[in-house]
Amino acid sequence: MPNLHSRLPFHYGWIIVCLGILILFACLGLARFAYGMLLPAMREGLGLAYDQMGYISTANFAGYLIAVALAPLAIRRFKPRLTITCGLLLIACCMLAISQSSSFLVVLLLYTLTGIGSGFANIPVMVLVSHWFRRERRGRAAGLMVIGNGVAIVFSGFFIPFLNQQFGEQGWRIGWLSLGLIAICISVIAALLLRNEPKEMGMEPVGRKVALDVETMSVQEPSNGGQIILWLGLLYLIFGATYMVYGTFIVTTMVVEFNFAESTAGMFWSWVGFFGLFSGVLFGTLSDKIGRKAGLIVVFTVQTLAYLLAGSGVGTTALMASVALYGIAAFAIPTIMAAAVADYMGLNKAAAAFSIVTLFFAVGQTVGPGVAGLIAEASGSFTTSYLCAAALTGTAILFAIFLPNPRSKD
Repeated sequence: MPNLHSRLPFHYGWIIVCLGILILFACLGLARFAYGMLLPAMREGLGLAYDQMGYISTANFAGYLIAVALAPLAIRRFKPRLTITCGLLLIACCMLAISQSSSFLVVLLLYTLTGIGSGFANIPVMVLVSHWFRRERRGRAAGLMVIGNGVAIVFSGFFIPFLNQQFGEQGWRIGWLSLGLIAICISVIAALLLRNEPKEMGMEPVGRKVALDVETMSVQEPSNGGQIILWLGLLYLIFGATYMVYGTFIVTTMVVEFNFAESTAGMFWSWVGFFGLFSGVLFGTLSDKIGRKAGLIVVFTVQTLAYLLAGSGVGTTALMASVALYGIAAFAIPTIMAAAVADYMGLNKAAAAFSIVTLFFAVGQTVGPGVAGLIAEASGSFTTSYLCAAALTGTAILFAIFLPNPRSKD
């Protein structure tokens, strides 16, 4: 695409952000967050037991965990553009295949592969933020990208119930088929328009350039870099465990414990997506201004309140407030984490460091829902699970308070 940037009235970095929105819409929004809406009809259509439903979800997270471990190698060998495109194509093919499946084991395998595709698309696109945006714009750019997750939640909250009403027992199959076709379209767009770094187009990253760009210097990496990665990883692990407990079971809680109709639960889930539209931008921009450390403290505080309200048992009003708080903070931690890793470790280490901390996140989201399900099975309610999630995010606030600040500013 030679000389395209010279004809654009804005920096090509903002095209990268728009592509990031589409990629996250597909690789996480459709491939993961739509599952909860498809699950009730899928359970009836395939005769799934509750534990099998959980195994399918866990398989997806396990696939994501595999991709996290392999992503640094893939990014170095194939670069982000090709890695992302292949990840999206894998997601699309698996979704199309799930729409035709009639076996639990086949769906289990395909959704594992979907998780692998999600990891290969998500990690490189978040790494691109570090290359296309300098520090004072990085949080905002990452925040804009994760709008894609919120849009997908809103979309699935209305689209899947509509398909179920129109096609009855075949609605979930049409749903997977439709999502797969959308993912194919997005993979083609990504392949055509993504660029790995500004140098490919003869450009500089978005943001203020200083005389000595410390982000590209080896001295940027702190002497306690391993400790910083561990610290950030633990925070990301807590986020992964707790936000997926809520994301996996809140619709079931609405239907089973609050006796909501599926369409009503879908509307509530869409509100999560609506508030999530502002999540990344709000907290990403805030972290640009007050710092990543303070931003993490604020987000974990909001999440703690959301989980406390969900586990309070007070009633529908508390649940509505919980949904709003969960939505507004849902995608803030990935936004801040993508920016924080580059701030602490520098651009040369950003891809590998982000993959490591995402490994912690993947472990958390793999283990969290399973443990919460066991707690709910033993107690007969998800109330205790939400309260445990609140205790974990409360602990994360303390961890974040003692997180050191980056050594240098650009």
